[in-house]
Amino acid sequence: MKVRKKGYWLLFALTILLTLVTISTLLPSENASKVCMLGYKAHCTFTPISTVICAIPVALICFIRKRFFVTYK
Repeated sequence: MKVRKKGYWLLFALTILLTLVTISTLLPSENASKVCMLGYKAHCTFTPISTVICAIPVALICFIRKRFFVTYK
């Protein structure tokens, strides 16, 4: 049985928020000033790089949440 320690849900909410930010970098936008590296006008003009940079904290928080905030009985 999993036992979640205090702070788990805060990290879970942060994971969801940062995941949404990561996905938003890929969204097309007509108001963008430049074409991104993938060949279309995206919300963020540094799309492949910014997506990876945003995904790194998500992965780190998932690892910390799983490793230090979940115990098994």
